[in-house]
Amino acid sequence: MKKAWILFFLVLPLCARAQQKQDAPHFVLEANQFYGSVLLHNTDISHLITNHPGGVILGFNRKRFGKQKWEADFGYPDTGFTFVYQDMNSATLGEHFGLYAHYNFYFLKRNLQFRVAQGISYNTNPYDKANNFRNNAYGSHLLSSTMVMLNYNKERLIDRFGVKAGLSLIHYSNANFKAPNTSTNTFAFNLGVTYDLNAEDRPDFITYDKEPKYTEPIKWNLVLRGGVNESDVVNSGQYGFIIASAYADKRLGRKSAIQFGADAFFSNFLKELIAFQATSFPEMDVQVDDDYKRVGLFLGHELFVNKLSVVTQLGYYVYYPFDFEGKVYNRVGLKRYFGNKVFGAVTLKSHGAAAEALEFGIGVRL
Repeated sequence: MKKAWILFFLVLPLCARAQQKQDAPHFVLEANQFYGSVLLHNTDISHLITNHPGGVILGFNRKRFGKQKWEADFGYPDTGFTFVYQDMNSATLGEHFGLYAHYNFYFLKRNLQFRVAQGISYNTNPYDKANNFRNNAYGSHLLSSTMVMLNYNKERLIDRFGVKAGLSLIHYSNANFKAPNTSTNTFAFNLGVTYDLNAEDRPDFITYDKEPKYTEPIKWNLVLRGGVNESDVVNSGQYGFIIASAYADKRLGRKSAIQFGADAFFSNFLKELIAFQATSFPEMDVQVDDDYKRVGLFLGHELFVNKLSVVTQLGYYVYYPFDFEGKVYNRVGLKRYFGNKVFGAVTLKSHGAAAEALEFGIGVRL
C-alpha cells in the first residue's frame, strides 16, 4: 500500500507539467485508502471471514462538460479507470490487483459522487486441492470484479487538492469459469485525496435545448452468446456453452428501452452434472438421459449511455427438464454498439446471487 501512495505523489508534478503544455481534456487523479469487512453472503465462506481487509483505490478521471449531448443528459459524468489493491488479510484468500473502467455520476450539486466500475482482478492465492483447499471462494487467479462507491466529493478544496470520503463495495467472482466460485463481497469505508491536473479554471457546462420526444418503432434483436463454465462440483471439468436469443425492444426515449424475448440454452456442463448425479446419487432421482437444454422467456431493460448500454433482464424457464438452481434467472451486463445495428455484449447470467456463466455475445438489431 505504501508503494501505491508513493507512486501517486511522484506522478503528480509530471502530469501537471504535461497538462499545462497542451490544450488537453480535463483530468483529475485520486488516491483512497479503505478498510472494511467481508460480508457473509453465503455460509459456505464463514470459515474465511477472520480479519478485516484493506487496501488502496487509485483513480484516473476525465471530466465531462457536455461537448457531446449524452454527457449533459446524464448530468456530466466522469469516465476513467480505477486500480484497486486489496489485501484480504487472510493467508487463504491472498491479495487482489484489479483494473477497472468506471463512470462517476453526480448528485446534490455535484457533492455526492456515485461510481460504478467493472474490471478484472488477479488473486494471488486461489483454490488448490493440495496447497489451499480451504479457499472455496476463488477457483482461479483471474476474477471478474465489480465495484461501486458512494462518496462525498469536494475537488479543489485547497488549490488543486480535494478530498473524498464514503463507502465502497467490491465483488470478486470468476462467474463459475472454474470451481469453486463462492465469491466474496467487501464492504468498506474509504478516505482519499484528489488532484486536479488542470491549472486553469474549468470550462462551463454546455447545456442543450429540450428536444422533442424521441420515438422509434419496435426493433427485433438476434444475439448469439458463448463461453466456458463449470458446475459447482470441483474438478468436474470446464465445458463450452452456447445461448441463442431473440427479443423485441421498444425505446422509451433516448435513454432507455424495454425488452421481451426468449433464450435457448445449450450448456454442456449440465450434461456432465446430469451424468454425475444419476450415477453417484440415485436418491436424487436424476436419469442419465435427462435433457440438458433449457428455454426461457425474459423481460428486460436497457439504459443507453453514449455507445455503451447497461442491460438487465429477468427470465423464467418454460422448458426445464433438469433442476439446476431454480426456474428464475437474471442477466446483467454491458453492450457496445458498432454503428446502428451491430453490437457486442458481455453479460453475467445467474440465479439470484449464484452465478452460472460469464457470457460473450454478438448481436444485430433489425
